[in-house]
Amino acid sequence: MRFRAAVLRSYDTRFGVEELILNAGPADGEILVRIAGCGMCRTDLVVRSSSGRTPLPAVLGHEGSGVVVETGGPDTGLRAGDHVVLSFDSCGHCRNCIGAAPAYCDSFASLNLFGGRPEGAARLTDAAGGELAPRWFGQSSFAEYAIVRARNAVRVDPSLPVELLGPLGCGFLTGAGAVFNSFGVGPGDTVAVFGAGAVGLAAVMAADAAGAVTVAIDRYPERLAVAERLGATPLHAASSGLPERIQRLTDGGARYALDTTGSARLINDALLSLRPTGHLGLVARLRTELPLRPGTLDRGRRISHICEGDAVPAPLIPRLTELWQAERFPFDQLIRTYPLADINEAERDCDAGRVVKPVLIPEGTGG
Repeated sequence: MRFRAAVLRSYDTRFGVEELILNAGPADGEILVRIAGCGMCRTDLVVRSSSGRTPLPAVLGHEGSGVVVETGGPDTGLRAGDHVVLSFDSCGHCRNCIGAAPAYCDSFASLNLFGGRPEGAARLTDAAGGELAPRWFGQSSFAEYAIVRARNAVRVDPSLPVELLGPLGCGFLTGAGAVFNSFGVGPGDTVAVFGAGAVGLAAVMAADAAGAVTVAIDRYPERLAVAERLGATPLHAASSGLPERIQRLTDGGARYALDTTGSARLINDALLSLRPTGHLGLVARLRTELPLRPGTLDRGRRISHICEGDAVPAPLIPRLTELWQAERFPFDQLIRTYPLADINEAERDCDAGRVVKPVLIPEGTGG
C-alpha cells in the first residue's frame, strides 16, 4: 500500500512529504486508520533535541484521528467505518496499566518515544526501500494512513468533525485530565494555570466547565486574551508580585496550580501562589535544575508530575466531546488547520506562538 506522509530524516532538517510503502496490513489487535487530521504537539518538535534517542528517519505525529479502514482479527472491538481518536500506547499488562494508569506504563518510553522499529521485516519503507520508524506514540499519524493497536484508539460519535478531534488524544487530554483526574476540581475551587498553550488552555476550559475560579498566566498577550475569553482571569508572566496577585484573585491562594512551562521561576511562583495544602502539578519536562525558594513547600503544599493528565483515554475523550457539544469545552476555537504539505509552516507558526494548536489535514483542505 502506498500513501503520503511527512518524514523527519535528521534532527537538523525540516519535514519532507514523501510517498511511503506499507508492506504489511494490521496484525492481530491492530487497526489501519485513514487519517482525517493530526494535531501538532510540542513533543513532536522536541525530537530535534532528543540527543539522538528517537530513531530517525521517522514519521512522527501522535494526535491523529480518522476512520478505521481494516482490522487485524476479530477481537479489536472496532470495525471498518468506525471514527476514532488515537492516543498514546501502553502495554496493557504491567502493574500500572492494570491499575488504570496507562500513562505510567512500565514500557511507556519504549512504546511511545524511543522504541523505533518493530521486530521482523521492514513494515514501512520509502521509495528507495529504506526503512522508517513507524510507531511514534504507537501511531505515526503525520500521514494519510496509520497502523495502531486497537487499545490506543477510542471510538467517537461519527456525527462529530473527526478531522478536528485528534488533539483530544494528547494535548487537550493532558490539560483537561489534570483538572478532572489529577486534581478533581469541583465547583468553587480555585485554579492557577501557568502557560496558556494547548495544554494550559485545555485546563482553563476544563476548570471553567467544572465551575472553578481560574487564573491564567502567560507571556503572550494574545494567548491571555484567549484565556480570558474562555473564562480565566489573565495575568502576564512578567507581572511583579505574581504569587501575591494570584492569592488576592483566589481568596487566599489557589487550591490547585498547573505548570505547563517548565520554568523554574514560574514553578516557584506557582508554589507560592497556593493556599495551605495546595497542589501543584507539572506537565512540562524539566530541562534544568529546580531550586526551590524558602517557604515554597511549607504548610502542606505539595508538587507532583502529571503525565497525559493521569487519563484513561477511553472514558475521558468521549467526556470531552460531550462537553464540546454542550458548548462547555470549545477546543475548536484553539485550532488552525493546515494541509499536510504545509507541515513546516505549521511548525514555524507553532514555535512563534502564532497558533495554539495546528492540525494537519492529509487531504490538503486546511484553511
